[in-house]
Amino acid sequence: MTHAGLVARVLIDSPLPQLDHLFDYGVPAELVGEVAEGMRVKVPFRSGGRVVDAYVIELFDPRAARSESARETDAAFHGALSPLDSVVSTAVVLTPAVWTLARRLADRAAGNASDIIRLAVPPRQVRVEKAWLAAQAVKSAPGSRTEPSTPGTPTVEIDAPTPSPAAIALATPAFVGYPTGRLDSAIMEHQRVAVAAIPELVQLDDGSTIGRWAQTLAELAVATLETGQSAILCVPDFRDQDQVQAALAQLAPTLPLCRVDARQPNPDRYRAFLACLEPAARIILGNRSAVYAPAHDLGLIAVWDDGDPLYSEPLSPYVNTRDAALVRQQDSDCALVLLGHSRSVETQRLVELGYLAEVNPAADRHPRIIPTDFQSEPDQQARAARIPSAAWQAAREALAHGPVLVQVASPGYAPMLACQSCKKAARCTHCQGPLGLKSASAVPSCRWCGALAAGWTCAHCEGTKLRVVTLGTGRTAEELGRAFPGARVIVADGEHTVQTLGAQPALVIATRGAEPVPTGGYRAILILDGERMLARESLRVGEDCLRWWTNAAALAAPGAPVLLAGVGGALARALNSWRPDIFAASELSDRRQLRFPPAVRVASVTGTAADVEAALADLAVVAGLDVLGPVDTEAPLVRAVVRFGYARGDEVARALKAAVVRNAAKRRKPKSVSFQPAPTLKVRFDDPELL
Repeated sequence: MTHAGLVARVLIDSPLPQLDHLFDYGVPAELVGEVAEGMRVKVPFRSGGRVVDAYVIELFDPRAARSESARETDAAFHGALSPLDSVVSTAVVLTPAVWTLARRLADRAAGNASDIIRLAVPPRQVRVEKAWLAAQAVKSAPGSRTEPSTPGTPTVEIDAPTPSPAAIALATPAFVGYPTGRLDSAIMEHQRVAVAAIPELVQLDDGSTIGRWAQTLAELAVATLETGQSAILCVPDFRDQDQVQAALAQLAPTLPLCRVDARQPNPDRYRAFLACLEPAARIILGNRSAVYAPAHDLGLIAVWDDGDPLYSEPLSPYVNTRDAALVRQQDSDCALVLLGHSRSVETQRLVELGYLAEVNPAADRHPRIIPTDFQSEPDQQARAARIPSAAWQAAREALAHGPVLVQVASPGYAPMLACQSCKKAARCTHCQGPLGLKSASAVPSCRWCGALAAGWTCAHCEGTKLRVVTLGTGRTAEELGRAFPGARVIVADGEHTVQTLGAQPALVIATRGAEPVPTGGYRAILILDGERMLARESLRVGEDCLRWWTNAAALAAPGAPVLLAGVGGALARALNSWRPDIFAASELSDRRQLRFPPAVRVASVTGTAADVEAALADLAVVAGLDVLGPVDTEAPLVRAVVRFGYARGDEVARALKAAVVRNAAKRRKPKSVSFQPAPTLKVRFDDPELL
């Protein structure tokens, strides 16, 4: 190479797939000693004085001795390098571990590493960053002292001290309810385990109630800190975060805790991220993006309820938190714990392969499940009722002693209407969306565009009358309020957030996942609309329902009945015996026969017919593929589904990434053309709703 001096190899922060590789820039003399790996910089790109954001991935002197692979890469260019434009900040925000994780995940999913880094590194907050850099300078000064943080702070202060081994030892738990030494050895020996959560509630010293699972997660984190390493705890949403944080506040209120949450204000989120960069062990608690946190000396990644769809990243490259945790565990050689009341089919596959070990509670304790389909009912109409007579009686008796939970499928009043004459679903005349009722006196309206359907006429039979097909939380609360006069009725769904509840009698009507946690547990739980939940067209509908129902049943008081209405068969037996692992094993066996995920991996290829055909042609060199389609989707797009074994994943990802790059590069505007349409080719691996 003809240039001399230090070279910076950078990743440009861009969503364009053709820019998903490293670029070399020279380091000007004035920036030598200031720029470092992991910093944000600005670099010139193309012409016209344009500069773009980038991250420094590597710094090297081309004149120094380097590895053979690095010399081969360097030998590709022999001209003068453009210099870096400027250093945005001297804060090293991209650690080598996070960069390696981002690159591996992006390659696995045929995506861009910059898209992963955008999830891992929050947007820069200048004032917060300057304060943090100043604090770090004070800490590194000779004779400096660190002010202690306030115990019990919801998000850890930047200056939180590293706890002493003696302080951690006092807080070390005993993993109540599990075989002695089983979870301890998992932490100490960095094992990968699937842990069955104990389905019960525990009461904290301040009188609040949380799930036993939250206490188990807190115990795992504290045990990890005892080894001097950091722990990452991933939970689906803010309700779960609050429970785990409450458990940590009681178990170890002085230990450093960082809560990384997309619901936080940007300054608080960035402040917590910068705290994770410090060279000290800490507990990191957050949602799906917490798995990318830059933890110092990572010792544990724990994921609660890994089958929850909230772990599926909606942005490209759509990496699920469970997959990111598995890859990061390989890179960091830390412990991995997948904890849940039920077991996802993906976890079951790893257990059967021997990749994950199983840990079950020491004693077989579970709620008292009563499937109403297993009970004899002489009246046929009573058997078909939404709330069977046995459930009515159980709710009436339990309401005298405490709260009763009624889990329903949908929020709202009447989310779906149909024609009274032909019984076909009522559709909006403007956008063909479903019609629903927001209240008993409301005019029917479209759930998509909001248009009122005052003069609605059926397109099939020209009928003008509507009938209610499904009942939401509002209509259910109205009916139960009349059936139990004088009872307090509480609605908990997406529009009405209720996280905790006292021990006073009340009827709680909640959608799945929004159930409040009551003091002492529910005296009875009614799970309604099971047939409606199972009617959803999805490969995962069975395991999703079992997950919803087990999580709700775990809120029951000791000995309280949990009545499952309208569902029988294997699902009801798995819930009744509290063996979700048997159901997951049966599901996995069926999917192996049908070549459905997770027995195989799948990738969807969407675009115009010509683009999809070209992408599939690139896959012709990969053996053992099974291509379904293409079939029409939204005109003029088509979609093909590619099924392949896990061993072929890297080959398929490389081929499809090359097709995406080639397709994106076609948009370069020729001089004779004033407009070139945007590329349409889209690739998604492991889409949970694909089949």
